[in-house]
Amino acid sequence: MELQDSPSAKWWQLAFGVLCMAMIANLQYGWTLFVDPIDAKFHWGRAAIQFAFTIFVATETWLVPIEAWFVDRYGPRLVVCFGGMMIALAWLLNSQATSLPMLYLAAVIGGIGAGSVYGTCVGNALKWFPHRRGLAAGATAAGFGAGAAVTVVPIAKMIATSGYQDAFLYFGLGQGAIVMVLSVLLRKPSVAVPVQRKSLRLPQTKIDRSPREAVRTPVFWVMYAIFVMVASGGLMAAAQIAPIAHDFKVADVPVSLFGLQMAALTFAISLDRIFDGFGRPFFGFISDNIGRENTMFIAFSTAALAIIVLLTYGSQPLVFVFATAVYFGVFGEIYSLFPATCGDTFGSKFATTNAGLLYTAKGTASFLVPIASIISAAYGWSAVFAIIIGLNIVAAALAMLVLKPMRARYLSDDGAIEPAKIQPMRLA
Repeated sequence: MELQDSPSAKWWQLAFGVLCMAMIANLQYGWTLFVDPIDAKFHWGRAAIQFAFTIFVATETWLVPIEAWFVDRYGPRLVVCFGGMMIALAWLLNSQATSLPMLYLAAVIGGIGAGSVYGTCVGNALKWFPHRRGLAAGATAAGFGAGAAVTVVPIAKMIATSGYQDAFLYFGLGQGAIVMVLSVLLRKPSVAVPVQRKSLRLPQTKIDRSPREAVRTPVFWVMYAIFVMVASGGLMAAAQIAPIAHDFKVADVPVSLFGLQMAALTFAISLDRIFDGFGRPFFGFISDNIGRENTMFIAFSTAALAIIVLLTYGSQPLVFVFATAVYFGVFGEIYSLFPATCGDTFGSKFATTNAGLLYTAKGTASFLVPIASIISAAYGWSAVFAIIIGLNIVAAALAMLVLKPMRARYLSDDGAIEPAKIQPMRLA
């Protein structure tokens, strides 16, 4: 199916990207459901099993710049099709893994596949929507954030009835096949999409910076540091939510909400994915109007407050469900705000590769995930939560006090395209 660059073409491309992202979501957000069943079978320990999650995230993120190079050279179809094959193979290996090295190998393969899909779809969205980068990146990332919501309950039920190996096998093959089919429909714009001044809300650079140029700027590394701080907390929470729920003794407690009743852990993961998915395009849209750093400040501060509530009242099932939902609702926005901020700062031509380089911050952050298991075993989850709270508070301060003025100076030196109308947010 070949679409012309009609007004609707970009929306079709966005939809295909969102669906692809939804199919790889379980590789990250469904992982927590498998940790304790794997440990119960092999007794490898949570920290050793969670290292597979770290390997997956590191591989997923650190190889994105290379995968993005292939996208820029050969287009999105080939790379996403390759990604679909890799994620199917990864979960096939997970279903057969009887040793930690095999589990780690599957994590590497899954990371390569997920990164191929993730980096391609986000970068493609940035190219199709240069005037709405926050919304486009947010909608695409929402597929990754919310994609697991639909399958969390079926996966949990299959694990309970048939074992985690069958869940790995059947969901892995199904998700990989769908990604391969969707890859045929993806393409980049036939010509560069111009930025429309009348719809522009934020200043954007007039100069397309190459990846080599981008990584030489201090503003890139400030963004990278903030990304690491926020991502580390979110990844710790995503990977550890099941162990946290079990240690808080709320995992299997029935919770009734919205006319539905299910175990608190299953309800929490499902609601987390919905809030996460909604938050990514929502905060992306907000940032298109009030500014990237202003939106970061709001989101990071709210994340810190949500963890404080979870730390204080998390042993109550309803509080556990809602506090984690709010946290993930404001955590996922980093996957829309940072690609959009990167595109604004360094231009559209190399948007896929530059955003991919920034996305490697998630891989750096992933190394705190197994450390969280060690810290919780020694000092309890309160110590882990204190770290997450502190990182979000520091990130909020850096966004407003360091990144915002630094990026303004950088764009001013570049001769940025000025917005038709800026709507600044004044903080009380």
